[in-house]
Amino acid sequence: MRFFEIHTPYYALLKAETQQDAIATYAKYVAEDDGTLQEEIREVDRDYALVSFSRGATDDGEEVSILEILTDFQSEESSVLLIGRDVL
Repeated sequence: MRFFEIHTPYYALLKAETQQDAIATYAKYVAEDDGTLQEEIREVDRDYALVSFSRGATDDGEEVSILEILTDFQSEESSVLLIGRDVL
């Protein structure tokens, strides 16, 4: 699994097999592709993604177990791991 970030038009941290899968996941769950996602997306390393995801998983004030964080992070399906608050 690879990890990607998009900052514009809305922030998201995604995991996917390919960059194209990440863009499709973003378009499905975050915002439509206005033609700029190919330029906005960047791949990030696994450790960076894990730290970002683990910090974001507790933003609502409720504690999330390490086991739950690792289970979600290591699953083999494409998904949005984090999404910017401006989307919600």
